[in-house]
Amino acid sequence: MSLEVNQLCKSFGSRVAVDHLSFSMDQPGVFGLIGTNGAGKTTTIRMILGILRADQGDAKWNGKRITRETVKFGYMPEERGIYAKSKVLEQLIYFGMLRGMRRDEAKKSALSYMKRLNILEYQDMLAEKLSKGNQQKVQLISTLIHDPTLIFLDEPFSGLDPVNAESLRKLIGELTDEGKYIVMSSHQMSIVEEYCEELVILDRGKTLLSGNLREIKAGYGHTNLVVSAEEDLGVLADECGLKLVERHADESEYRITGDEMAQRFLSQMIADGIYPVKYEITEPSLHEIFLEKVGDQQ
Repeated sequence: MSLEVNQLCKSFGSRVAVDHLSFSMDQPGVFGLIGTNGAGKTTTIRMILGILRADQGDAKWNGKRITRETVKFGYMPEERGIYAKSKVLEQLIYFGMLRGMRRDEAKKSALSYMKRLNILEYQDMLAEKLSKGNQQKVQLISTLIHDPTLIFLDEPFSGLDPVNAESLRKLIGELTDEGKYIVMSSHQMSIVEEYCEELVILDRGKTLLSGNLREIKAGYGHTNLVVSAEEDLGVLADECGLKLVERHADESEYRITGDEMAQRFLSQMIADGIYPVKYEITEPSLHEIFLEKVGDQQ
């Protein structure tokens, strides 16, 4: 099975929203559509699903145009929408039946997902009485209730508190293990870095970077050093030419030119009788890569 997106283009008047975007998924997992607001992520998803007509290019599943007949897909849009005055379970059953499920099948699936997301106790409650995070869980269940193979999640973590975000993280991991193909749009780099093996970075409709995240990061080499010690390392780091990236309560992160600089710094620390509690040489984070790529376009 595979998703193929080929040279998608879309303009609204004189504004180019998506400019010749191509990518593919030939294995289950999570694919990241990354970009700031207005980068073209939502427009891309809507063109793939046929909600918007592309000016040019196409999207196919196993070589066929994506329709309800060619693949079971689920789409959770960024603009959340559930029936506020309806009971939670009733409307989930309704959504399932709209997707061709029998009533008993839809009820069984809805209750199963509600249990997995810890909202089973709200099944007979009006949706408007739920917290924003729990309403978002209901929206997600309506996306997944019919067991789709291809899933589109548009900014799924937006507005979630840490507890609800953790529930969603766990579910995404489970869906991946079940062999689902998930396209997730987000501007939250830590979430993307956790789940997405492949990604595209968009800026104003243009592709700035695409490919395997591990390979992209490896291409930058070791650029960061995270170190923690009981002593203040600020002066010594300056003397060794390290540039402070971020200081946390218990550790500091520095920019380095490579392993040699990190080794010299460690040697000098030990010579001065300073022994680190933590000393980790790393590749740049996706957040740093994103800022570099998008910043270059400003």
